[in-house]
Amino acid sequence: MRAITKVLTAATAVGLAATMAACSSSGSSGGSGNTGGSQPTSKTPTTSSAPTTSAAPKPVGAFKTLTKGTTTVVPAKSFTSALSSLGVKLGLEGKAKMTSQGIAFPITGGNATIYKKGTVTPYVQGVVKHNGSGLTLSAGGTTVALENFVINPGNNSNLTGKVLVNGKQAFPAGTKLFDLDGNTLKTPTISGGYATLQGTTIYVSQAAAGALNKVFKLAGTKKALPTGFEKIEVGTAIIHVTGK
Repeated sequence: MRAITKVLTAATAVGLAATMAACSSSGSSGGSGNTGGSQPTSKTPTTSSAPTTSAAPKPVGAFKTLTKGTTTVVPAKSFTSALSSLGVKLGLEGKAKMTSQGIAFPITGGNATIYKKGTVTPYVQGVVKHNGSGLTLSAGGTTVALENFVINPGNNSNLTGKVLVNGKQAFPAGTKLFDLDGNTLKTPTISGGYATLQGTTIYVSQAAAGALNKVFKLAGTKKALPTGFEKIEVGTAIIHVTGK
């Protein structure tokens, strides 16, 4: 069985919808007037400070259209071992390729805006598409294909995709397959027109775990994938992408 790949997801971070740092403003004014029945002999000048606004942070990299690159999933040994113990064989779908790092999925579109970490939350925003590639999970005469991955960075970042069971679409397009943890994302780098986002951790979503239990008839058995708070780590993602 080919080494399993942690279906992406990340760059970290990367997705993506996000909240930009709000501009702040402040102002004050003061003055003095009559304090009794008599007219004051002098007037205290009124002072005021003009409202101040802090400019929105500028991104360190912005690609309105992603044109080239790959998302590589570096599989976790714990995940590959779990698949092996379940008798599930992992395969590649479409244009996905096995590399020395892991499984690479060609990036086919989307957009990305990257800020300096700490200036904006989330600091990686956008959406990364991977049409025409994916993974297959096979056992007991059943094959589940996970394809056309979309990384959504940002708050509650995740990876969605299309799910086929024995060639027939089993869940709506855009079903959440994996949760992405951007807290493990290393500081993004941009060099030669390419942005690299490395380190986002990928976990099987609760919905996906429940669906796999049902499809492979694991529900209610000791081998069933956990669908509660326990996380199933798939691996980490390396996103290497460019655009215009």
